[in-house]
Amino acid sequence: MAIEAAYMVPHPPMILPRIGKGAEGQIQKTVHSFEQIAEEIAGICPETLIILSPHAVMYADYFHISPGKSARGDFGRFGAGEVRFEETLDEELVREIDKDARRDAFPAGTLGERDRQLDHGVMVPLYFIREKTRAGRIVRIGLSGLPLSAHYELGQRIRAAVEHLGRRAVVVASGDLSHKLQTYGPYGFAREGPEYDARLMDVCRRGAFGELLEFDEAFCERAAECGHRSFVIMAGALDGREVEARVLSHEDVTGVGYGVCAFRPGSVSGQRRFLETYREAQKERIREIMAHEDPYVRLARLTVESFVREGRKPALPEWVTPQMRTEKAGVFVSIHARGRLRGCIGTIGSTRSCIAEEIRENAVSAAMRDPRFDPVREDELPFLEIHVDVLSRPERIGGREELDVKRYGVIVSSGGKRGLLLPDLEGVDTVEEQIRIAMQKGGIGAHERITLERFEVVRHR
Repeated sequence: MAIEAAYMVPHPPMILPRIGKGAEGQIQKTVHSFEQIAEEIAGICPETLIILSPHAVMYADYFHISPGKSARGDFGRFGAGEVRFEETLDEELVREIDKDARRDAFPAGTLGERDRQLDHGVMVPLYFIREKTRAGRIVRIGLSGLPLSAHYELGQRIRAAVEHLGRRAVVVASGDLSHKLQTYGPYGFAREGPEYDARLMDVCRRGAFGELLEFDEAFCERAAECGHRSFVIMAGALDGREVEARVLSHEDVTGVGYGVCAFRPGSVSGQRRFLETYREAQKERIREIMAHEDPYVRLARLTVESFVREGRKPALPEWVTPQMRTEKAGVFVSIHARGRLRGCIGTIGSTRSCIAEEIRENAVSAAMRDPRFDPVREDELPFLEIHVDVLSRPERIGGREELDVKRYGVIVSSGGKRGLLLPDLEGVDTVEEQIRIAMQKGGIGAHERITLERFEVVRHR
């Protein structure tokens, strides 16, 4: 037995007549698609329903799988408390996924909050499914702030656990598409909204799941989607299989995208091992970047790799330039992995004998001592992109009109508190944003008296 089918579904509570009170008629195509899916699941008669929900317990660095024998929930917060669910959980499958993750130190399992209350991301699909069949204990899994590749790997692990236990299972990936499709919608409009929906539905129509990993997370955030990570986990659960893909419907009349798709796995296919392909492409991209790195970044990378592998900093190589050996300056070392910040530590002014020593010290700190992240692991080294920013001497300025987010970094001070933000950062488009973020980093309140300094950087990549 294995995963028999997978479905991508939205979860608007208004689709329930007792909540929508007629408004559900606006999304009648979605209603019909849900009914069709429920009929198909009833025909499969699964032993387990694996439901992936953006509204289950979510951690930045861990996938939470709901533990226990049972879970219950209702739509009371939406004014329909009489619509209730009492579900039995598949404890054995939960334990198998948890055991597999613990063995490989993969960040998933039953640790953390013990939430026995079903969320609407789970209950909306169940509303339609339970009208057609009572078959299937459930496994409820939340998302995380980890990279998309980790979500795909979780899907692979779910599939492996299902196959190991011989379960007949169905995966339900719950998630709305963009929430910014119409100006009259509850979240307004962003041009990325329709772009996201069109691209996502095209990927699903073709069953081209590898492309789900290529969505830029900043783009997804601007589109205000909530289901992409659910869909990626689902894709991972179908990894290595041919897939019959069907788009049942897509609607955006409420300003929120509701897409419904069905996927049936077929024969084994080595061409559809998308995570392997993605990771090889990422490694090749970093190899290409490394071939063009200047001595500043080469030194930072050499230091990170040496410290992660051997626990020590390397001696200064002979190719380190005279300028790096003799001049002093503040230096920031930034590390990214798979498009996400992995560590960033720096000094406003020089604290070491030269720029080269500043780079070495801050490279180790960025990799191993940034309190926001776990230390870099050896298996991450092939995926690291490293930047080195060398700072000019900061100068005091009279006001924000002397700043330019593209050219100048800013230092905001208030008493003994100080916050710094580098220039030309993605997503920071105005001086007001730049100052606000620097104040947050320095723990400076909105109404505290501040002084401003600016600096320029020479950015090495």
